[in-house]
Amino acid sequence: MKVGFIGLGHMGSAIAANLLKAGYDVTVYNRTRAKAEALASQGAKVASTPGEAATGDAVFTMLADDTAVASVVFDDGGILASMNPKAVHISLSTISTALSKRLVEAHANTGQRYVAAPVLGRPDAAAAAKLFIVAAGAADAVKAVTPLFDVIGQRTFVVSEQADAANVVKLSCNFLIATVIESLGETMALTSKAGIDKHHFLDILTSTLFGAPIYKTYGNLIADEKFKPAGFAAPLGLKDVRLALAAGEELRVPLPIASLLRDRFLTLLANGGDDLDWSAVGSLAAKDAGVA
Repeated sequence: MKVGFIGLGHMGSAIAANLLKAGYDVTVYNRTRAKAEALASQGAKVASTPGEAATGDAVFTMLADDTAVASVVFDDGGILASMNPKAVHISLSTISTALSKRLVEAHANTGQRYVAAPVLGRPDAAAAAKLFIVAAGAADAVKAVTPLFDVIGQRTFVVSEQADAANVVKLSCNFLIATVIESLGETMALTSKAGIDKHHFLDILTSTLFGAPIYKTYGNLIADEKFKPAGFAAPLGLKDVRLALAAGEELRVPLPIASLLRDRFLTLLANGGDDLDWSAVGSLAAKDAGVA
């Protein structure tokens, strides 16, 4: 199977590397060509345009937002104009439900196939091929690319034949992670001001009722104030909360905590947090409380 991969940030480069390790014929494209060249030594072919990476059996996109995905798909020389009939576009990106629906229609009109497959996991999980994949799309398309999912992740959850359902699940998960980050920050601020060491408090949490990976991962980042380098940048956190709010508005589901989180991310970014990990939202409560 010939595979294209577009978008070689922290996540994309690790995923593409795992496809290469598994023996797939992979052609990569990135706007900053040096990131694509870095995979050439591992056997990747380097494309000069998104369209050149989309001429095989499947093409992945792993990009930051709706604008970036729409650009590589719909612009001249992009994916839509270059894919073969029956080939599959696999979107790993966290995008809006509206764009996902648009992609389904556009690919169907050209005889191509589309699978929404956003992933759960940070760059270290991507490198270790331990991602969780939330997939949705036509059954034949999902089946065709499942061997690729088996290479890059530890489990695939097929949620629907309606592609945008996968995006709703991913946005809901990211919204929930953001609530954990905020609540960890608030409780650490409270216990710290009472004279309790943050790491001691985190040990109590994760050794008792809160032993889930999400508490361990983000609790340690907040306790250590380790917000650089960003595994998932704060502006992307704001983007995902906004997309969750948009999905809620479309479906008429109030998300009052998401509205609060939007403002927390805005506060972080207004104070110079653009290059920080989104877990830095958990540091705001300590500042509000005057905790050193």
